[in-house]
Amino acid sequence: MQDYTPAFESENFYHIYSHAVGSDNLFKEDSNYDFFLSRFSKYINPVADTFAYCLMPNHFHFLIRLKNENEINTVMQTVKSSGKKLNHEKFVSKQFSNLFSSYTQSYNKQQNRKGNLFQKPFKRKHIRKDKYILNLIRYIHNNPVHHKFTDNFRSWKYSSYTGLLSDKKTNLMRNEVIEIFDGKDNFIYFHNDISEDEQFEYFED
Repeated sequence: MQDYTPAFESENFYHIYSHAVGSDNLFKEDSNYDFFLSRFSKYINPVADTFAYCLMPNHFHFLIRLKNENEINTVMQTVKSSGKKLNHEKFVSKQFSNLFSSYTQSYNKQQNRKGNLFQKPFKRKHIRKDKYILNLIRYIHNNPVHHKFTDNFRSWKYSSYTGLLSDKKTNLMRNEVIEIFDGKDNFIYFHNDISEDEQFEYFED
């Protein structure tokens, strides 16, 4: 179903997730969520496609697929790396590091705090099977209910659920996601037709 891996490989799917240190929160107001997504767009969109995500006060989840080697090479040529030659694995990891560092600096300044904000290292799982992708997307969207941040995942503002069903412009891989579920109706049905115990049996928070 899944396995931990130390490497990022082009055109592979990964479940990316992280938690705030200790009892801190990552997001305290709407502007924090928006700023994190803007930083994600800056650092991660150039090297990966996003299939699903959910941001919650103290942690987040993303399902991404790395772009192909040529696309990543093109990005690497346009990004300064202090003279260091990085392979794909290190470059993608560096992009995530830049994301977390950029967000932390801004958040710390706003909240008048110091120190690390995200647990290190961030977690990633290499996703291999199509059925696992279906379950993972559903898991990500239902996560706010599981953690009792809301009683209706459809109303949670900072997840990809409504964006995947909308016709508005998006950076999400909407068409591919809906195709994976064989249509919008099945996407909706699959999200609803499961008990919470079954939903979270194979996933970590």
